[in-house]
Amino acid sequence: MSGANTMKIHNPANGSLILEMPTDDAAAVAAKAQRARAAQPGWAAVPMSERKACIARFRDALAAQAQTLGETLTAEVGKPIRQSRNEIAGVQPRLDFFLAQSQRSTAGETVFAESGLTERITHEPLGVVANISAWNYPYLVGCNVFVPALLTGNTVLYKPSEYATLTGLQIARLLHGSGVPCDAFIVVTGGGEAGAALVDQRIDGLFFTGSHATGARIAAALGPRLVKLQLELGGKDPTYVCDDAPVQAAARSLADGAMYNAGQSCCSVERIYVQERIHDAFVEAFVETVRGLKLGDPMDEATDVGPITRAAQLDVLQAQVADAQAKGAMLLHGGRRLPGPGQWFEPTVFTQVDHTMELMREETFGPVIGIQKVSGDDEAVALMNDSRYGLTAGVYSRDERRARRVLAQLRAGSLYWNCCDRVSPRLPWSGCGDSGIGLTLSTYGIQAFTRPRAWHMRSA
Repeated sequence: MSGANTMKIHNPANGSLILEMPTDDAAAVAAKAQRARAAQPGWAAVPMSERKACIARFRDALAAQAQTLGETLTAEVGKPIRQSRNEIAGVQPRLDFFLAQSQRSTAGETVFAESGLTERITHEPLGVVANISAWNYPYLVGCNVFVPALLTGNTVLYKPSEYATLTGLQIARLLHGSGVPCDAFIVVTGGGEAGAALVDQRIDGLFFTGSHATGARIAAALGPRLVKLQLELGGKDPTYVCDDAPVQAAARSLADGAMYNAGQSCCSVERIYVQERIHDAFVEAFVETVRGLKLGDPMDEATDVGPITRAAQLDVLQAQVADAQAKGAMLLHGGRRLPGPGQWFEPTVFTQVDHTMELMREETFGPVIGIQKVSGDDEAVALMNDSRYGLTAGVYSRDERRARRVLAQLRAGSLYWNCCDRVSPRLPWSGCGDSGIGLTLSTYGIQAFTRPRAWHMRSA
């Protein structure tokens, strides 16, 4: 049951109204939390094999309906249709990983047995998990949380971003159709007020992806209650291009890393440092690649860059551009918010940037990039670490030992050599500093939804 409030869902490409729908007020959220609490013991009692079968059917349903699901995602967030399908396809290996590893990662283990004494570790579900998810990759970011949570016997209160609500409801439809009970996975609809009401409930874990400001408020609210908390809060992800790097290949790779999904990825490349010997050649190749990107209708199969999902972000992008220009940066491409219907910003490239500029210090989350010339490895490391964020960082070089030496000095949760903007289900996804706390993915990201229990057993 929803409250009396409603929200309007608009298409960011043209501003048209897609749907007006009711949202959950505090009473509705509380009722849903009570349902999830009541259902959790029963769901935990379902054998793991049956829970896995539900998720396997969900995986198959995603694949079978990828085009329709992708069209909904593109309509509400503006992601180009090819990239929407790529996201849904990218869920498949993650689900396969969770299906293969969940039982193994949470199996009980005897760690000592001698002279009548046995010591064991078991993994029990947390209980009720609240998942406040993101709009930029609702399938990938969401599945990192609710799939292992469900597999390990938790019930889930899932609040999709208000900018990806229709996708969240489709996820629920597919999960319920695949055998997950309606009270084991419950969608909470609405914006910030619904999220705040969810935080107020009696929950056993909260997993959030979003801004640092919102994450800090959640942490302050949950701290006194000692609720398990995971926060993924974005980044200002740097990459260093060494003087021995393959210039053309690095430029193409990093242009994609900066502009994919209109730069609206947590691990988008947001600042680039290039050794001075190859700086000019790299910039030329980078700008040439960006100029070749097609900005346009996200439903067009040929489109590379779509609109900005959140209208408010346009002001952030324009402010960073103005600040950079006022402080002497050189604009090589783009730089403008486009007129007309929809929320559009040109792919934008700056050089002659420095760390006095917001563009090189504050999260951009859009198709705007600064490229800074550096003298060598030491200066690159110092500048890359000059950030309150620490999500990902990368190095392009033909020399693996050199790349390892540089990467080892960087403060980041994920490190890349000759690649970028990449996430693997086999590796933990975490950050340092203002990029958050906790982790998802890998076997650690499965165990994150369990509580280890110690057993001391002595025979009489």
